[in-house]
Amino acid sequence: MSYNNILVAFDGSKLSRKAISQAAALAESYGAALTVIHVYQVPLVNNGDFMVTLPADWSQQYMDHSFKVLEEAKSLVPSTVNASFKLIDGDPANTILDYAGENGADLIVLGSRGLGGIREFVLGSVSHNVMQHAKTPVLIVK
Repeated sequence: MSYNNILVAFDGSKLSRKAISQAAALAESYGAALTVIHVYQVPLVNNGDFMVTLPADWSQQYMDHSFKVLEEAKSLVPSTVNASFKLIDGDPANTILDYAGENGADLIVLGSRGLGGIREFVLGSVSHNVMQHAKTPVLIVK
C-alpha cells in the first residue's frame, strides 16, 4: 500500500512525538505529503444552566501555548519531508476526522494517548474515537 497524503495529530505529548517521527519517516519513504495538525480547544465553564467562556487573556494563553506546540512539531520534522502545519480550534477527535475527510488524507497517524485528562482502559479517548470513526487507515503509535 502506498500513501500520498499523511495526516498526523500532534499535542506535544511523548507519544505524539513518536507519532510525528513515524509519520515523517513514512512520508519520506513514500514521497507523501505530511500534514501536522495541532487541535486546541478553549475550555468552556459550566455554571449551572449555562456555559461561560474563559476570559480573553486565558483564551490568548491557550493560543500562545498552541503556537508553541506547533513550533515544536516543526522542529521534529526533517526538512527533507514535504510538510505543512495547521493549528485548528475544535474538539480534537472530530476535528481530526473532519480534516482528514475534507483534505483527502489516506493515513491518519496519532499517539495512543495524549495530554487529555480523560483516560480510557487501553487507548486515549481521542485515539479511540478516531480509530472507531475514520474512513481511512489509522496508525496508532505506542
